[in-house]
Amino acid sequence: MTLKPWAWAGLGISCVGVAVLIGFAFVDLGRADQVASVAGGSAGVVGIVLAAIVQFGGTTTPPTPPTPPVSPTPVRTVAASGDGAIAAGGNIGTASTGGTTAPPPPSPTPPPSSTPPNGGVNASGRGSIAAGGDIGSASTGN
Repeated sequence: MTLKPWAWAGLGISCVGVAVLIGFAFVDLGRADQVASVAGGSAGVVGIVLAAIVQFGGTTTPPTPPTPPVSPTPVRTVAASGDGAIAAGGNIGTASTGGTTAPPPPSPTPPPSSTPPNGGVNASGRGSIAAGGDIGSASTGN
């Protein structure tokens, strides 16, 4: 358990007070009684004031709740092998693998898929295209 700096200061002051009272008790017991009653009364007043501050003078903003833990995303492999191969873990808007310009995208673009693929995404061979999501437009140039 860790204590705040004010708690450590209060603990230190209490220890010094006890040591002073023990020292007075060995020298003059009557004087120790007087010091103890003044110190006890003062500590009581300070305690009441601190309790009132804690009760009524707290912060105006509520503490922020802890953030929930983030679930790890599944690991998937994305691999492209071969000349001009394209592989993407998500959606592909327009892809071209054959040295020519890509065709214009179709008018109604399909909405992106909300579910990620379960396995990996692999594109192998010359001019192959693979995506883990949707492909809007693709051209292999062959």
